[in-house]
Amino acid sequence: MSNLKIFCVTNKRLNLLENFAYHLCSVGTETLPNQYINCNYNDNVFKKEKYYSELTFHYWYWKNLLNNEKSDWVGFCQKRRFWIKKNSKDFNINNKNILEHLLVEPDTKWSDYNSIICNPINVSGAKKMKIFKRGWKNIIRNPAVIFNKKKQTLKLHFDMHHGFGNLDKAINILTKDDREEFRQFVNTSNFYNPHIMFIVRPEILDKWFKKLFEWLENCENVFGFESLKGYDTQRLYAYLAERYLSFWFRKYTRSLEWPWIFFDFNNQ
Repeated sequence: MSNLKIFCVTNKRLNLLENFAYHLCSVGTETLPNQYINCNYNDNVFKKEKYYSELTFHYWYWKNLLNNEKSDWVGFCQKRRFWIKKNSKDFNINNKNILEHLLVEPDTKWSDYNSIICNPINVSGAKKMKIFKRGWKNIIRNPAVIFNKKKQTLKLHFDMHHGFGNLDKAINILTKDDREEFRQFVNTSNFYNPHIMFIVRPEILDKWFKKLFEWLENCENVFGFESLKGYDTQRLYAYLAERYLSFWFRKYTRSLEWPWIFFDFNNQ
């Protein structure tokens, strides 16, 4: 029977998960108990955590643990966003029963796939006032974005929330094997698979991390760090990774979308 190892990345203590099957991983500045895996030693990018968020641990895992990975499946989730069992989406999940619903082993439906990604988020349908306020540059180029939901794409959404033109600048330095296909994807799609969460066969991980972090390192030459501030752009590298994940896993793996839940342990 195949097994599953899930790493949960957090910058806050998650008391209810400390005796659970997940491997808790510490990012950020708060000192967490010893059972949390730190990612600020050996080969690491911890100094970039403010900009890379959970990718800080992903990089550390890639460089320091992946070569010795023995699990059949490896998954990543994060502090308020978790994988749940297939049928759990139909339940009222709360603080008392959530541990019963969290995913801890592979599902039989996975046999024909080598990657699991989050059920998608649709970004179309924003209020017209918000489009006018945050997407006015896009309106000047194409007024149809106001009324036509098909035009309310990932490109528009990214321009509105993470800096106009930043996604295009990043795509321009993507390697040519993906550049125009990814550009087409963000210009025509209005959904993406969120939260940089995935469950994969280990042999997929090196290919994904190698491509992702090479691209982000090149993006640093364009965007740097000092000008990245606030919700819109401080975590720009994580936002780029989130959109690219939706494209890359669909192109290079046999992917299956899977349910997940937003759940804040600290507010229960």
